[in-house]
Amino acid sequence: MSKDKYFIIDFDSTFTKVEALDELGEISLNGAPDKEQILQEVKRLTDSAMAGQSSFSEGLAKRLALLKAHQNHLPQLISRLKENVSQSVRRNKEFLTQFSDQIFIVSSGFKEFITPIVTEYGIKEANIYANTFRYDEQGNITGFDTENVLSLDKGKIKLLESLALAGDVYVLGDGYTDYEIKEAGLANKFYAFTENVVRDNVVAKAEHIAPSLDEFLYQNKLPMAISYPKNRISVLLLENIHPKAVEMFRREGYQVETISGALSEEELCEKIKNVSILGIRSKTHVTRKVLEHANRLMNVGAFCIGTNQIDLDACLEAGIPVFNAPYSNTRSVVEMAIGEIIMLSRGIPDKSSKMHQSEWDKSAAGSFEVRDKKLGIVGYGNIGAQLSVLAEAMGMEVYYYDIVEKLQLGNARKCETLHELLSKVDIVTLHVDGRPENKNMFGAKEFAAMKDGALFLNLSRGHVVEIEALVESIKSGKIRGAGVDVFPEEPATNSEPFESELRNLPNVILTPHIGGSTLEAQENIANFVPSRIMDYINSGNTYQSVNFPNIQLPELKNAHRLIHIHANVPGVLASINQVLANNHVNILGQYLKTNERVGYVITDIDKEYDKQVVNDMKQVPHTIKFRILY
Repeated sequence: MSKDKYFIIDFDSTFTKVEALDELGEISLNGAPDKEQILQEVKRLTDSAMAGQSSFSEGLAKRLALLKAHQNHLPQLISRLKENVSQSVRRNKEFLTQFSDQIFIVSSGFKEFITPIVTEYGIKEANIYANTFRYDEQGNITGFDTENVLSLDKGKIKLLESLALAGDVYVLGDGYTDYEIKEAGLANKFYAFTENVVRDNVVAKAEHIAPSLDEFLYQNKLPMAISYPKNRISVLLLENIHPKAVEMFRREGYQVETISGALSEEELCEKIKNVSILGIRSKTHVTRKVLEHANRLMNVGAFCIGTNQIDLDACLEAGIPVFNAPYSNTRSVVEMAIGEIIMLSRGIPDKSSKMHQSEWDKSAAGSFEVRDKKLGIVGYGNIGAQLSVLAEAMGMEVYYYDIVEKLQLGNARKCETLHELLSKVDIVTLHVDGRPENKNMFGAKEFAAMKDGALFLNLSRGHVVEIEALVESIKSGKIRGAGVDVFPEEPATNSEPFESELRNLPNVILTPHIGGSTLEAQENIANFVPSRIMDYINSGNTYQSVNFPNIQLPELKNAHRLIHIHANVPGVLASINQVLANNHVNILGQYLKTNERVGYVITDIDKEYDKQVVNDMKQVPHTIKFRILY
C-alpha cells in the first residue's frame, strides 16, 4: 500500500456510537429539573447542523451555553465515550494502527475528549484535528477557540484546504459537514457511515454507503479484522419470529427483513435469492426446489422444535446447517398439557360453553380429579419426560412408550408396546416428532385399544393422528374428551379460516398450534437459535445442528480458519492437506467430523500464507462449500 491514500474519519456518531456533547449534557445536567427539555434542544441543534440545515458555528455556541459543563465533567465523559466506540472500529484497531500515518481524525468536536479515545487505537495525536474548549477561572466551559477553522461554518473544507494532502482522499462520516469535503472537490470519495445513525439527506447525496468500517475496508481492499462485512449478510425472518431475534441479528450488524406470515414454495423461491440466513417456524416449507434458488444461503434456523418442514437432506447436500430450538419451549408445552388434562377431566369446556349460552349446569357428573389417574405418554423426549415429572408431582401414575430406549424419570413405568400403554391408562397424550414414519400412527385401531371414556391429547404434530378416527371415537363416546393443538392442514396466516370436523364436538379443546407460544418460550427460542447461527458464521461451530456433523471448535486466536464442506468420499482430507503442503501453509490445528453424507474439515493456519491457497481449496474434488474466517 503506497502512502498516497489518506483517510479522513469523523468522530461523533462515526468513531463513537454517540454524539459527545449529548453525552456531556447527560453528565453536566444531572439533577437539573429541566434536563430532558435542554437535552432535546441540544440534540435538535446537533441534528440540524449535521444535516446542513443551520449554521454550525452558531449552533455550537448555543449547545455549549445550554450544557453548563465544567472541566471536571470531562473525565467522566471520556469514560463514557471509551465504552461507546463503534463496534466495527473496535474490531479494526489493527488497520487504524497499521495506517496511522495516513489516517486523520477531523471533527467539529473537541480535542479534550477526542484525543484520549482515538490514540488508544493507534491514531497519532498530530493527526487529530478538532476544536478546543475555553474555560473561566472556575473551570466552567464557556465556549471554544474561535480562531480554530473547525469552529467555523465549512470548517472542515478550510482545514482540508490547508492540509493540501497530495494523494487520494477518502472521507468516512455521518454528517453533512463530512459530505461537504467531497462536494468541495477535496476528496475522491465520501462514505456515509450508517452504523450508528442514518441522516437521510446525507445518505441521499452520498455516492457510497458504509454501514460499518468493515464495509469501507472491504470496498477499498484494505486489511480487515473479519473476513466478510457483516452488513452483507442478509437475514429473512418469517412467521412473526420474536423481536428479540431481530434485535440480535441487527446488533450483530446483519441486514434483517421480517415477514409476518408464512410463504408458499413459489413465494419463497423468489424471496430466497441473496438471503444468507433464513428463519422460519412451522408453516414455511424449505424444499429442495427452494434451495435450488438459494444462491447465498448459509443457515436455516427453525424457531421451533420440529424440523420436518425442512428438507434436511437437501440442506446437508448444499452445505447448509440447520439449527432448531429443541428445549426452549418444552416447559410451555408441558404446562398446556397439564392444564388441558385438568380441564378435560373436569369437563370444563362444556361447562364454559353452557355458561356463555346462559345455562347454569352445576353438577359433579363426569367431573374427576387427576390424582391417582393413569397418564400414558407416547414419546418420552424432552417434553414427554418433563410432563412425566410434573404429572407425577400431582399424584398421577405415569406410563410411557418410546421406540428409543429412554431412562425413566421418577416412578414412571415403561411399556414395551404402544398397545400395552393404551390398554392401561386413563389419559393418552402424544409427544412424538414429525418424522414421515409417524404419519397416521394413531388411528382407529389405536383408539379402539384405549379404555372406554379415556381422554386424548395431541400437542405434537398434526399428521400423526387420523382425524376421522378421532372424530368417530369422540362421537361414539369412546373418547370422553380431547385436546388438539396441531392439525394435518393449518391456516398459513391468522386471516385464513380454520376448518375441521373436530369443531363443535363435546368436551374438546381446540387451540391454534400454540403449545409453545408463550412469551417466555418465544424469547428463549429467539435467544437460542440466533446464538447458534452466529456462532457457526463467526467460528464454524456446528454444535447442536440437526443435520450437520456436530463439532465444537476452540476459539480462533491469532490464526485464520479454513472451513471446508465436502461430500464424504475417500481421499478428500488427503487432497486438502496436499493443497496446504503445496502452498507451504503451516497448520496450527485441524478438526474433522463426518456423517454418512458430508465431511466437515476445519483447519487453523498461520496468518501469513499465499492467497493462492484459497483458490486451490475451492478446487478440491467433491467440495460443496468453502470459506475463510479471520
